[in-house]
Amino acid sequence: MKRREFLKKAGVGAAAAVTAGAIGAPAVLAEKTYNFKMVSTWPSNFPVLQVGLDLFAKRVEEATEGRIKIQVFAAGELVPAMETFQAVSDGTVELGSGASYYWSGKVRAGQWFSAVPFGLNAQGMNAWFYSGGGLKLWEEVYAPFNLIPRPIGNTGVQMGGWFNKKINTMEDFKGLKMRIPGLGGKVLAKAGGTVTLTPGGEIFTNLERGVIDASEWVGPFHDYRLGLPKAAKYYYYPGWHEPGTTLEIMYNKKVFEGLPKSLQIILDTCAAQTNLWELCEFEANNGEYLEKILSDGRTQLLQFPDEVMAALRPLALETVEEEAAKDPLSTKVNEAFKTFKKRVGTWGQFSEAAYYKLIAERIKA
Repeated sequence: MKRREFLKKAGVGAAAAVTAGAIGAPAVLAEKTYNFKMVSTWPSNFPVLQVGLDLFAKRVEEATEGRIKIQVFAAGELVPAMETFQAVSDGTVELGSGASYYWSGKVRAGQWFSAVPFGLNAQGMNAWFYSGGGLKLWEEVYAPFNLIPRPIGNTGVQMGGWFNKKINTMEDFKGLKMRIPGLGGKVLAKAGGTVTLTPGGEIFTNLERGVIDASEWVGPFHDYRLGLPKAAKYYYYPGWHEPGTTLEIMYNKKVFEGLPKSLQIILDTCAAQTNLWELCEFEANNGEYLEKILSDGRTQLLQFPDEVMAALRPLALETVEEEAAKDPLSTKVNEAFKTFKKRVGTWGQFSEAAYYKLIAERIKA
């Protein structure tokens, strides 16, 4: 009798163990791993921007404990730089990175999510994306292309560019051959200039040889490393054309939505962290490299004349409005951008603008 009772209990225990194992098995099987490819518009080892993507991939792998591994390819290593958007859209690769104004020929409304002349600075752009509805609009714009966008960096206020002739009046823009992308390029064209979209790797040679008369790039850190102080004499500020340029990461929509929610959150969190890191890198390095640029005495640091800036601003506003009117989605994005800009601008004049004015006056004193 005791032996039968013991065997009965043992059988129940074994069945419970088997059941527990069966219940646990799907959880183990659900820990699927993913191997993704990511392409970009940046050269290999390009400071901050391409390096930031490598750090992003590393953080994602660590945060997911190896469940997501991302192999990062620089421009031209897997696809040409300007085919990044299409490669992610088609599903050839799972992720990509660049700047949304590069794709204006495919999606005009995307330009507002990178840089708008006389628009928002980095802090304003981030506020628009994360708290002002900008990201939701961006997702709407990219949805027809099977893409989900996120901010992954910001250059801050850029420099006005390198010139081989002085800009004293608006007449000096007429016939000027300049490398300048996005809406800023359209403003320059409206001012009578000739716009080119020279790839980063060709800027120095073209500027030095006179193929182009001027070029904007980013700021002192990247401009110095590209050798631009040796290719042109006049370094103008401020970067009216790109006051806070956002860099993007694009997920293939089908791939991203096929991930467990927890992994989606990790990807987005790592993108947001990289967005902050890249802006901080620009801010930390630009001051140091501006000193290096000016140390040899060759470069003349010049501010665009007040007359020029006073003429460029209405010309930029007119250009942006004309571009926005070309399709309903661009109109919608432009109106949302203007509304948010006005809101933060009203507050900004009593906060940061007032503070910087105070600091500038004390420096002069």
